[in-house]
Parts: sequence; structure tokens; C-alpha cells
Amino acid sequence: MKKAVQLFPSGISIIDSAWGGLYRGGTYLLVGERKTGKTLLSIQFAVETAKQKEICLFFTNTRPKDLMIQAASIDVDLEHYMNQNLIIVVRVAPPPEPTQYGNRDDYLSEYLSDIITVVNQYNPTRLIFDEITPYIEFEDLGKLRETFSNTFEQIEDLGVTSLLSVREPASASTQMIFNILNSYATGVIQLSKKTDANGSTKSGIIDIQPNIGHTEGRFKAHYSIEPYKGITTDFKIPKTKEKTIEKTQEKIENYIPLSEIKTTTQEISIPNFYSLDDFKLILNNQIAMYKTTGQVFTLASFKLASKENRNSSLTINQLKNIIRISTEKKDKICQVDEQICVLLVKEDSKSISDFINKIKLNLPTDDPTEREVMASDVYFNFLKVSDSFENADEMLSKLHFDVKDSINTPSL
Repeated sequence: MKKAVQLFPSGISIIDSAWGGLYRGGTYLLVGERKTGKTLLSIQFAVETAKQKEICLFFTNTRPKDLMIQAASIDVDLEHYMNQNLIIVVRVAPPPEPTQYGNRDDYLSEYLSDIITVVNQYNPTRLIFDEITPYIEFEDLGKLRETFSNTFEQIEDLGVTSLLSVREPASASTQMIFNILNSYATGVIQLSKKTDANGSTKSGIIDIQPNIGHTEGRFKAHYSIEPYKGITTDFKIPKTKEKTIEKTQEKIENYIPLSEIKTTTQEISIPNFYSLDDFKLILNNQIAMYKTTGQVFTLASFKLASKENRNSSLTINQLKNIIRISTEKKDKICQVDEQICVLLVKEDSKSISDFINKIKLNLPTDDPTEREVMASDVYFNFLKVSDSFENADEMLSKLHFDVKDSINTPSL
């Protein structure tokens, strides 16, 4: 039985303050140029793991001694945790130049796949790859997508949280590689450096952006690299207006209201809803990847019958929640007015059929007859990506329909 999705402290102050930590079994990208502090941030992440008496695998092409020196600069005794086998440093050799290996993509594919072997050997809860950029520079982006998804979905299924350090994309080809990784990432941590008059880099902007879950949203803050302290930020939790709730006068013997029960930060599932702007950005990335790699995806749209023509008491909020619990973790959802759009990453007829069946089974009733009545109030439409679509607006426009006038939008 799989454990519920949980948050844990990351050792990165802005993430722990704004999001409450990172998800177990999530995959996060740490993006930035050289000397922006990616390695120091990775060390803080690893040390936080060790402090919780959990194992962190630390893949790096840096010598362990050099890593210890970097850790000492922020007052961390890395060797202490290594000797306790809480931080296991795995030094990786640089990949060969394209001219040195017959099929470099095959080599890189084997390299990434071998990570699973090491994970199975040490049973860590967290994994760092500092940095993974040289090992994802595939010529065949389709092969990269297949290898990366197979590798890290297996790692995620083991409950291991990964932090993958990636260089800032500097060209169209590296941007496409980054887009593939980003499509599977739970979130992105971006470090942008600032150089002072002496040419040294001590401060910059840290930007945390969720792809899945972390409904608190995106946050930015100034960060500094301070000797013996590590990376610190000026982040402060935004103030929110306090809401007062009138207590009901009803008293039920031996029961207390849920509002009086203090809950933890544990979450049972990861919400995957996005604003329209963020959804369009993700959709544009998927269209771009389709044109480059041929990776097909489907956009689905759901809408309730108008209130005057509705045969059940089903509401748009109920439908939204039903769709949320029926999707896969990698699917993306957005509500546009009274229409709910879903980006289905897996594209095959069985996946779509299973998705519809889940929605029908999750309708809020145990009565088969009532379920069919509710299902008749939900209308849907599917649109598979094709070469005719240039951007997200075109696809969303194609899916915009009126239930009363639509012939090609059957109900569930």
C-alpha cells in the first residue's frame, strides 16, 4: 500500500517557509548558471536529510574532498555525515565527447538508467545530481524523454525525492531539453546571480515555481551566499487577512467541530490545478515538444449542462474535484469559466477510456441510476494535438463550445 503524499523540510529556507517543504517522491529542478550557489544549496538539502537520520545519495563529478571544502565554507562537516553513511557521495565520470563514442545517446541512456541500480543498493529517501546537464544532452529528444521518464518515475515510485541541478538553457536546443525535464518536474528552483563591482557573485534572486501541487504558488526572494551560514534569503511569509467564522450553536454530544482540530502539513494528494496563464505556458511547451519529438498528447474539456437543463444536483465545484481525483499525477488541469480543461500526458485510447470511467465512478452517489443521471449532465470533448496547432490559444479556442448547440460533444 502506497503512503500518502507528505511534505518534509528541505533545508532551503524559502521553500520551507512558503511551501512547508518538498513532496516525498517529487522531482525538482535546481536551475542556474555556474557560481550561483547550486552546489551549496544541494549540500544544505543533503545535510537536512542527514539530520533527519535519512539517507541522501549525492551524485557529482566533483572530488569528494572538494565537496567537503565547499561544505566547510558554510560551516558543514560533510565528512561526519559521510562516515555515518547518511550522505553517500557517488562520483560520476564525465560523459564522452560525441566523437569518442559510437552512439552517445545509448551511453547516456545507460548512464541515467544505472541510477536506479544505485538507488536500489542504498535505499535513500533523497537523491541529488549535481549536476545532471552533461548527461541529458541527447541528440534524439524522444530517447531522452523515454529514458528520463522511465528512470525518475521508478525513483518517484520508491518514494525518493530528487533534486537535479541543471544549467540555465543557453540555446534553442538546450531549451527543448530543459522543457522535457520540466514536463516531469514537480517544481523548479531558479537561481539568478548578481555580480558586484569586483566581479564576485554573492547575491541574487531565488525563484520557486510549482508545476504540480504546492498550491501556495510561486515565490521570489533575494538570496545571499554568506560564509559559515550558506544560502540565506530575505523571504517573509505574505500576510493574509484573517477570516472569522461564526461558530454554530448546535452541540452534538461527544463530538467536536472539525474547525477546532489542529491538522498537520501532510497532504493526501497533490492538486494539479493551474491558472489560465500557467496552463497556457505548459500547453505551449507541450506543443513545442510535439513539433520537435513527435510526443502526442490530448486536451480534454468538460462542461456541465446549463442549470435549466440539468437533471441532477451536480455542481461545477463537485465536477472539478471529481476530475482532480480522477487524473494522473502528471496531468494538468485548468478551469476556464464554466469549462474544465485537462492536459492528458498519456495519449492512447485505453488511458482516455480509463479516465472517463474513473470520472463516472467518482460521481458523488452510490445509486447506479442516479449516477447515470449525473453523467448525462456532464459533456466532454477531446482534441488530439496535430501540426495544425501553433499555440495554446488555438487549441483552447477549438475546445470552447456551447452544450446546447454542440452535436459532437457527447455526455458521459
